[in-house]
Amino acid sequence: MECRTNILTFSSLILPILLLLTLESHFIIPSYSKSIVTNLPGYPGRLPFTLETGYVGIGENEEAQFFYYFVESERNPDEDPVIFYLTGGPGCSAVITFFYQIGPLSFNFDYAPDNITITLNPNSWTKIANVIFVDMPAGAGFSYATTKEASISSDSIIAKQANDFLRKFLIDHPKFLKNPLYVAGISYMGIVTPIVTLELYNANERSDQPALNIQGYILCSPLTDKFMDFNSRIEYAHRMALISDDIYMSAVANCRGNYVNIRTANSVCLNSLQRYEECTSGLNMEDILEPLCNKSDLKPYCREYYYDFAADWANNEAVQQALNIRKGTIGRWEFFNTTMHYMEGKNDTFCYSYDIESSFSFHKKLVKKNCRALIFSGDHDMTFPYVGIEQWIGALNLAVERPWKPFYVDSQVGGYEMTYTQNDFFLTFATVKGAGHSVAQYKPKEAMVLTERWLASKSYLSSM
Repeated sequence: MECRTNILTFSSLILPILLLLTLESHFIIPSYSKSIVTNLPGYPGRLPFTLETGYVGIGENEEAQFFYYFVESERNPDEDPVIFYLTGGPGCSAVITFFYQIGPLSFNFDYAPDNITITLNPNSWTKIANVIFVDMPAGAGFSYATTKEASISSDSIIAKQANDFLRKFLIDHPKFLKNPLYVAGISYMGIVTPIVTLELYNANERSDQPALNIQGYILCSPLTDKFMDFNSRIEYAHRMALISDDIYMSAVANCRGNYVNIRTANSVCLNSLQRYEECTSGLNMEDILEPLCNKSDLKPYCREYYYDFAADWANNEAVQQALNIRKGTIGRWEFFNTTMHYMEGKNDTFCYSYDIESSFSFHKKLVKKNCRALIFSGDHDMTFPYVGIEQWIGALNLAVERPWKPFYVDSQVGGYEMTYTQNDFFLTFATVKGAGHSVAQYKPKEAMVLTERWLASKSYLSSM
């Protein structure tokens, strides 16, 4: 997939911009298009919730056009929190979070690809919050750039653009300015989410207008530190009995705590790591209990198989008309942009720079704010194992407010959690029993109950 631009339609798509927010500025005026979607192909009848789609232009000439889905809370939109949800990858479409994870709708692929239908998701986060889903960066999903320069992105560029997007969006939706605001991110967006959150606190402290009622952040299976998280896979593999005691102890004794930068490893360390690779290379890293996908089977049982059908739906002309996609702005819609999507050790590409190695320092700064954090992970996820998350949370040197204990869903153990605190900062860390990387996809009810209970654990006092 190429970096997505649409230079030919530049003059017809860009509206005049009055004033653009930068990380140092104090005010911004929005300029973009939006519409209410009442019906979608595949769903029988009128949608039973308020769905808005549209574009927000970012940049001096709004050369980056970000497509979003906004669902008002099905409970009490005037008072429920606003969750700004960043999809991982980078380069994954928000379709994955909207239809496969926490959104109000789910695909029914029983008769795919000939007949893809849509059903309601009983565990949608939109039952408890107003949720903004966005295709970000430009080149992901239905988002695009009108210049070559705007199609080039990076971790730091996404962080700034996400902040600009959110501020523009809320200015155009002023009734939500006083709602409690949370920035949420999954997987790779663990790098970006704390940066965006910290800037919102800093903007309020600078008296930037309008003030946003930022309350904290939510992270699902986050990448935080590109050394620590990948390095933790060895310990995780040992805890889960994927490698033997002797492989693990040999690696501990001979690799000096470094299982990632193997070029500098000694021969005994290399031997241990080779044995580790032999034991784990055949596993599905997103859920070690599920099989690797073999699409040559007639109908394989693997989640990745069903991702392919989303493209059939999203590329349907009637679907794009219903969503009010601007014609000619993208070529074929793809589930994720492979030129941006990250994997361990991947170098920068021609349109994306992985320029932030760790977001840990931003977590450290957020500890000094009046801030709440929810961080949760599937206990069968080996992509960014909970072991690494435990390590960097421990490095924050917070006091334990509530020790490790189970939480329950339908009278069964849904997972485990503990809470840390320091002054006005509160952090809850949880693991969800039996879940893989995208927790809400594997254990939707547990993820929803955990989040709902955490959101309700504080009576909101507006900071405005």
